[in-house]
Amino acid sequence: MLADIIFSIVIGGTVGIVGHVRKHGKIIMPRKTKKFIYLGFLEELLLGAVAALLLVLYTAPNSTVENILFSIIAGIGGDAVLSKIKLLNQTEKDNNE
Repeated sequence: MLADIIFSIVIGGTVGIVGHVRKHGKIIMPRKTKKFIYLGFLEELLLGAVAALLLVLYTAPNSTVENILFSIIAGIGGDAVLSKIKLLNQTEKDNNE
């Protein structure tokens, strides 16, 4: 079970990084600005890894193939959630102006 957990975290994080590169065209490093800390690629890596971990723990896959598929699906889903949150925040900003 521990191997499945570690495997899902690695795959989910990798899918998160691939999604980051697909969106931005490069890897953006974390940086600190005056108002906030921007996590860069770590944001997608952590979100993909946590989503994959939660899905694998919830479903308890029976084989390595299921583990890989669930981890990839969770990584993509985490990226979609992050994109939707950013879109909602941008829409809210536009409505307030």
